Formats: sequence, C-alpha cells, structure tokens
Amino acid sequence: MHIESTIMGMARAARSASRQIATSSSDTKNAALLKIAEKLTQNEAFIQNENTKDLILAKEKGLSIAMIDRLTITEATIRSMIQGLQEVVQLPDPVGSTSASWKRPNQLTISKMRIPLGVIGIIYESRPNVTIDAAGLCLKAGNAVILRGGSEAIHSNRALAKTIHEALSETGLPKEIVQVVPIPDREAVTWLLQQEECIDLIIPRGGESLIRFVVENSKIPVLKHYKGVCHVFVDDGADLAMAEKICFNSKVQRPGVCNAMETLLVHKNIVSDFLPMMGERFINAGVEIRGCPETCRILPQAKPATEKDWSEEYLDLILAVRVVEDIHAALEHIRQYGSSHTEAIVTQNYSRAQQFLKEADSSVVLVNASTRFNDGGQLGLGAEIGISTSKLHAFGPMGVEELTTTKFIVLGEGQIRE
Repeated sequence: MHIESTIMGMARAARSASRQIATSSSDTKNAALLKIAEKLTQNEAFIQNENTKDLILAKEKGLSIAMIDRLTITEATIRSMIQGLQEVVQLPDPVGSTSASWKRPNQLTISKMRIPLGVIGIIYESRPNVTIDAAGLCLKAGNAVILRGGSEAIHSNRALAKTIHEALSETGLPKEIVQVVPIPDREAVTWLLQQEECIDLIIPRGGESLIRFVVENSKIPVLKHYKGVCHVFVDDGADLAMAEKICFNSKVQRPGVCNAMETLLVHKNIVSDFLPMMGERFINAGVEIRGCPETCRILPQAKPATEKDWSEEYLDLILAVRVVEDIHAALEHIRQYGSSHTEAIVTQNYSRAQQFLKEADSSVVLVNASTRFNDGGQLGLGAEIGISTSKLHAFGPMGVEELTTTKFIVLGEGQIRE
C-alpha cells in the first residue's frame, strides 16, 4: 500500500500542478529554466558526490561499460545539461500559438491552438542527464512531469530533483511540476502505469525489455521506440574518404547509444576499394565485424554473420557488414531488418539520394552525414525527451513542440447550427 499510495499521491499532485504551469507565461517558464541551470552550477559538487555512490554500486553489480558510461555525471555532463537548458530557453514557446485560420461559409473562423499535453510520465534507465533534459522540455511546453529513473541512478536522480525543486521554489512555481519517483522498487513503475486519470502520456527510454514491459502493462498511451537498428549504405561512386569518416563516426564515436550505426551496407561495385581500408580502421579501433560471405572473404578477421545479426542492436563495438547488389537491395534490407530509427546513405548521385530519402521509412534519414545526428539537440530542437519510432503522435526526436497538442479555436458572431 505504501508504494501504491505514494505513486497515486504523486500523480494527483502532478495533475494539480499541471494546471498552473499550463497557464504560466513564457517569461516565468524561462526564468525557472535559467534558475535550474544556475542551481546545477551551485550544486555541482553535491551532484557528483551522489553520482559517485551510484557508480560504486554499479561496478559492484557488474553493470556493462555502456551502462556505466550512461550513468556517469562528469563536469562536462553538467555543462551539457546547463547548455541544454539555455538552448531550450531560446526556443519559441509553442503554447498558445495558433495556425493560419480559415473561414467557413457561415462566417465561422477556425484555427488551431497549441496546448500542453498535461502530465507526462517518463521511465528511463541509467542516464541521469535525462532528468534535467526531460524536466526542462516538459516545463517549457507547459507540462508537469513524473520521472522514474533506474534504481542504478537513484542517488543521482534524487540530487538532481533536489536541485530542480530549489529552483522552482525560488521562481514561485510548485515543486510538483517536476517529481522524481523516490522508490527503486519496480512495483512503482507498475503503479505509475495505472494512473490513467492523472497522467496523459508515458514515454519510456531504455532497453527493449523495459519498453515492452511498459507497453504491455500501461493503461496510458505510450510513445516508444523499441530499439535503434541504424544503417549506413555506401553507394556506388561515393566519396570513399567521406564514407570512411561518416561510417567510423556513426559506429565508434559513442557505440552505446540508439543512434549508433549497427549495420553497414556496401555497394558491390566499391567493396574491394572501400572495405579493406574501412575494415582495418574499425578493427584497429576494437570493433568486432560480423559479415556476409563476401565481407568475410575481403576481411579475414571478420566473423560470419548469422541471421540474428542483421536485426541486432549491439550498443557496443560490434558491427554487422553486408555487401549488397544496389540501392534497391539496400532499401529491401532496411525494410526487412530496420527499426524505423535512423538510416544514412553516402552517395554522389542525386537521384539515388532522393530515392533513399523517399523510401527509407525511418524517423530520420540522412544523406552524406553520420547517424549520430538523430538527436534533438543536433537538429536544433534543444534537449530532446526521446526519439519516437511510432508515428502517433510524433516521429523522430521529440522537442518542445512535440510535447504539445492542438485544440480547435472557433470564433463566431452568434451563429447557430441549422
């Protein structure tokens, strides 16, 4: 009963607080965001000390290197949180904006107005920076938010919640606008997913097992992506120096994130020129290559790929490589094994670039650029709250505007329906 009553109380408090933040001015919301940034600087030592407690426990539990990387709060992490908040402040406030209006034959004037979603529940693993990113974006969009981070980040998230509450208090806003679930027990998630009367949307961020658990147990609409099986296709006639740089960045810069490349597709006409140098660079960087028969012939160090490898999200220095006949074969591979997350083509051919943009059905499709750019900050949205690979109601990185919806505004002069 303690867990149930705690979560129900948080949900009701969030619903009540959401009414105040929904009607707050842009100046009030921006002042709160800047105050959070200021408090992050003031509380930096405290936050890092609390994060150290989580890191010690994570290593004792034998968590993976990728998980520990996501869990770690460095000075650079805090600088990034602060920068993200400052960028969100600079974004236009979508709340209250209206679309172009149109007039009906009866002279009614119709338009749409952007409004907050209401209360958002966010369930995530490891990354404590999500606590600040999500709080900032939800606040800017006029929403209240309940954050449930992983048990491995409990000390870090409590410290960040304390920092946020100090800032909200000093700007005259209720602390219930941003709440962090203080209970590490997974039962708290189950109860959170039952609060459909108070929470409008659930956004899970983490591994596929977490997201599937949320989808299967939630009474609330869920905005999700299960995994990021991202592809780069190196086309016939591509600039190979450019391709090498893009492919290396897509895989190696940060392999443990959802926008890292997991499968490299190479046109058969360039494979002998491209794969030896690309493979050597990958192998020197510690990347394990799992390849098709042609890849293994050219790169003896590669391991034979299994059928499972083509749909695998490794989140590690492991890469599947396949030689394909042409762009049609590349697109067919993506259709069969992709996850609607991110696809890139490296090409000098305009018509094939356009074909790839039209036919690759993913949330972000790039030409001659790294998959790592599928990120709200990199696309100019400010800090993102997640990447949706479902198409309702958002597709791709979710920034401030994606945390709002619209209602119809109808202006009349006494009209009645006949």
